Amino acid sequence: MSLPLDLSSLGNVFLIGTTLFGAFVVALWASFVFWTYRDSRARTQDRLLRVLAALLALILGPLGVVVYLVLRPPKTLDQTYQTTLEEEALLSEIEARSACPGCGNRTAPDWQLCPNCHTRLRRPCSRCGKLMELPWKICPHCATPAPGTRVEPGAVENGKLAG
Repeated sequence: MSLPLDLSSLGNVFLIGTTLFGAFVVALWASFVFWTYRDSRARTQDRLLRVLAALLALILGPLGVVVYLVLRPPKTLDQTYQTTLEEEALLSEIEARSACPGCGNRTAPDWQLCPNCHTRLRRPCSRCGKLMELPWKICPHCATPAPGTRVEPGAVENGKLAG
């Protein structure tokens, strides 16, 4: 027993399949444009470049996305910002470390002498014993004038050196 082949029903199936495939292609094409715009928004603040990237994906489709992937900035704005923060943190850490004026080697903030060249880096306060930088005329911890500094009576008032 053979089934009769109805060409009109076969044509309807083909029409429905073609319609579904076309809808899929349109949705895929639109997703290319949407993804390209969203990705470019995360990578640049320039509005014109974002629109051009989306137009590239709209006009060329998958080929436009490939071209965009080749030309896009390698890092997102957030990644660039994080990298900048890390670099600034490293630079501030490097700048915070002091160097010996005599030999240039790194020194610690609690050293009185450079262990390499024996250059005097800091001196202890005569009253509290905490370290003071050499040019300081008064101890910032206890407000005691440094030895050898001429201070007239009444010059230290309210924790400030008058002068």
